Amino acid sequence: MCADSQSSFLNVKSEIGKLKSVLLHKPGKELEKLTPDYLSQLLFDDIPWLKKMKTEHDEFADVLRQQGTQVYYVEELLIQVLEDSEIKSKFVKELLSYCTENTSELNEALYEYIVQLSAKEVAEVAISGLNKKDVPNIDRELSLTDYIHSEYPLYINPIPNLYFMRDPAAVMGNGISINSMHTDARRREPMIIKYLYQYNPLFKKACPQFWYDYTIPYSMEGGDMLVLSKDVAAIGCSQRTSANGIETLAKNLFGAENGFKEVLAVQIPPLRAFMHLDTVFTMIDHDKFTIYPGIQDKVRVFRLTPNGSKGVKVSVEEDLVGALKRSLKLPAVDLIQSGGGDPVTAAREQWNDSTNTLAIAPGKVVTYSRNESTNEVLRQHGIEVLEIEGSELVRGRGGPRCMSMPLVREDL
Repeated sequence: MCADSQSSFLNVKSEIGKLKSVLLHKPGKELEKLTPDYLSQLLFDDIPWLKKMKTEHDEFADVLRQQGTQVYYVEELLIQVLEDSEIKSKFVKELLSYCTENTSELNEALYEYIVQLSAKEVAEVAISGLNKKDVPNIDRELSLTDYIHSEYPLYINPIPNLYFMRDPAAVMGNGISINSMHTDARRREPMIIKYLYQYNPLFKKACPQFWYDYTIPYSMEGGDMLVLSKDVAAIGCSQRTSANGIETLAKNLFGAENGFKEVLAVQIPPLRAFMHLDTVFTMIDHDKFTIYPGIQDKVRVFRLTPNGSKGVKVSVEEDLVGALKRSLKLPAVDLIQSGGGDPVTAAREQWNDSTNTLAIAPGKVVTYSRNESTNEVLRQHGIEVLEIEGSELVRGRGGPRCMSMPLVREDL
């Protein structure tokens, strides 16, 4: 029986509780495989300068450490897991199952090559991909697929979006949702998190609670998942998270002991400029939220509650403010408009993730320094703002919240 948070290492029962530990991925060699020809396929609008990007990410991690947050890195935890030869073999086979442009004969040959690599080298292949030129000549009969894709330089694609750690998985309460990604470019990311969760000692716990699995066919991404309180979650119905996925997740949350009591489904326009709920709306204090003003009259809110054997009851809310007040039992909420409410400034800064704030304690957030107007209006509303550089990090379309997967927050 999981009676309390002491039964589990994982504990996230709010968006704003003091951040005690977080999972990050520092951008690496996977970004060096971005070329203009494949930018849109890999969900980038531009090619970042990796050296500067790493410096900016180190600054981000240092700010978190200075605030008392323990920082873990995906690659380091994955290397620990892959030191076990049996797990490494299983991992490589699943990794190659995503390479659907390869023939089965080619994947068998690639398996033999990759599985004999060190744990560190296998982790690098899983994240950074595998160039054809880096593999010894494979003696085999070429297939039509080989000829058709002969100009493509990779056997295994990189996953350059992995530094946006918020999306492939999310801790909610004392459990975890390992998500089903909307795009092919990111579908391999949750597999890596699943191996960490299953096999790294950091995640071992007495009572696992598993809210969602990446094999579920309905898309679900962590940028749409907000833990408003120990009882209430908000899930964005967006370009990348489906209504079916939200209902499936809600059923699992409601069915667990000490689970959530309601889910607010917040529908936003399915556009890349918005992408996820947290690109237009985040919680930053008990009664304060930052919001992109261009979205405020475009959202629809639905309340999902348990409905016995029927699973989930859905009711329509009049507006976002009323739904938040009712769910969080607040007399009022303060929606702080990014860009100071000016439509031009807000649109410019929203493109640079001004509303994608990471709360590290009630009323204390990490933001990009370039969003000057939004940061100023946050301070005017009593929010402590810790700024980081992000000129290169933002090129992947994400901010501090996107780049972090909270593992443990203090209960409020």
